[in-house]
Amino acid sequence: MALTPSNMLPLGTKAPDFSLIDTKDNQLKSLNELKGEVGTLVMFICNHCPFVIHVNAELVKLANDFKPKGINCIAISSNDVDNYPQDGPDKMKTHAEENHYPFPYLYDETQDIAKAYDAACTPDFFLFDRDLKLVYAGQLDDSRPGNDIPVTGKDLRAAMKALLNNEAIDPNQKPSMGCNIKWK
Repeated sequence: MALTPSNMLPLGTKAPDFSLIDTKDNQLKSLNELKGEVGTLVMFICNHCPFVIHVNAELVKLANDFKPKGINCIAISSNDVDNYPQDGPDKMKTHAEENHYPFPYLYDETQDIAKAYDAACTPDFFLFDRDLKLVYAGQLDDSRPGNDIPVTGKDLRAAMKALLNNEAIDPNQKPSMGCNIKWK
């Protein structure tokens, strides 16, 4: 696993549009139909990355905590499934069920959406406001596999709470860290 930081897409960037298959129900879903009333969190994840596995429970908790408040979460996997078959759509569906994902788990087969978001690693987080303008592109928290820091989601949670309360979000954001996206 290559430790890779996120690319830190500039704040204020408009969320690139997409329509992708949700592996949970095999239905085509668009950003417009999945976005939240207050905000939208787009997360690039995958099944096998130890960094994602390390935070899976917190991602589920985060989504369950904020969806009722108007911030929807969307997960996208963009990994090359020819070389990483454990990240294929059939395994994504099983993974989503086993982890009780309360959010759609979309498959970016062409990797065009990951490129449009300038996603670099898993997990990679992009929080957008109600107008789909980027307000946060940073880490979940300081926890990493093996560093003995508890997973709390504090950095991303603080940004989501600020968005809910119409407060300024600190523009000094630490990049997310994880495995690189497996490009074709």
